[in-house]
Amino acid sequence: MLLVIRREIRGGGGAMSEVTRRFFDELERHGHERVLRKTSGTLRFDLEHDDEIDHWLVEIRGGGVRVSQQNSDADAVIRSDNAFFERMVRGEAKPLPAWLRNDITSEGKFRFVVLLERLFAPPPGSRHPRVAARQGGGRR
Repeated sequence: MLLVIRREIRGGGGAMSEVTRRFFDELERHGHERVLRKTSGTLRFDLEHDDEIDHWLVEIRGGGVRVSQQNSDADAVIRSDNAFFERMVRGEAKPLPAWLRNDITSEGKFRFVVLLERLFAPPPGSRHPRVAARQGGGRR
């Protein structure tokens, strides 16, 4: 699936985080995501900063990901301040515990909140269980 990025330019001139922009660019650039192959739907992120809100719409269709910066209806809407969102991007905070602590809020289909775990980086220093087992870090 060819992925195309569209952005709506908003007035107001607020400074958008480069970390946030890079996350969404990379999310789309990865192409077909195997871990999302059974997923279809839309997820909108409303990220607050400098008294403004940036909207990012992520459309997932059978593993294909398309990102646009628009305020459209979505199956689920995730709200966060941009500083906390950046912590999730860096793997310093996990989405599901953040949701339980109310660091992020959501409305719409809960399955997309669970799906967030697959979109964000793992915690710093973590390894996939298969890699750990190959390197001798598994149980004996």
